[in-house]
Amino acid sequence: MRAPLFRRTTRAVTLTQEGAFYLERARAALAELDAAALALSGEDATPQGSLIISAPVVFGRMHILPVVNALLARHRALNAQLVLTDRVVRLVDEGIDVAVRIADLADSALHAVRLGQVHRVLVASPDYLARRGTPTRLTELYDHCLIAFDTFSANDEWRFGVTEKASVKLSPRLRVNSVDATIDSLLGGVGIGRLLSYQVADLIAAGKLVELLPDQAPLPVPIHLVFQANRQRSPNVRAFINEAKARIPPLLEARG
Repeated sequence: MRAPLFRRTTRAVTLTQEGAFYLERARAALAELDAAALALSGEDATPQGSLIISAPVVFGRMHILPVVNALLARHRALNAQLVLTDRVVRLVDEGIDVAVRIADLADSALHAVRLGQVHRVLVASPDYLARRGTPTRLTELYDHCLIAFDTFSANDEWRFGVTEKASVKLSPRLRVNSVDATIDSLLGGVGIGRLLSYQVADLIAAGKLVELLPDQAPLPVPIHLVFQANRQRSPNVRAFINEAKARIPPLLEARG
């Protein structure tokens, strides 16, 4: 007896549990076939065909897009798709060749190449601080309007210090799921927020945002490129990783 793969209603068609399992296995099998074909092409094969990369929105626009553009200029037979999203993607399920992960990596079967690290910084606009005062201790944050960027505030708390034992429970005045919206709100004087250093480094340097409590900063956050083991010999993936390793670490070091 064949198991149904789809569930149909008058409004939508969705996968059944069996259908989702079949789709995952089919994608994995196709990925294995692609990897086998690439392996047969040899270590010195020229990048060609498609390359799909996923990255967080701001990091992807600032650092990954220039890498992709450089590869496309060098390899006329290569096509690329850059998926910018702040959620964690599933490589096999979504057909991603390489993904950028800005976080401590959980144990997994994925291969990883470290690009560097960034810092979490607490910031506010000079206008907001002039109106509400500048906090000098963590406990004073409870007296301020806080802006929570959901991706980095999933547990409703901000942790501080190199041991990350100190924390502030969040009761945010504003909660958003977009870096750009968070920055706009910070610049508009809505409150205090916490983002990653590369996202606000230029604004801090220009005096549009002020870093707060730098002595309470938590440990840096590592940045990795992750990919499936069977993509390790792909000329497209190798070319992308090599270009990223050459370009991105110096930029991260320069921005702190």
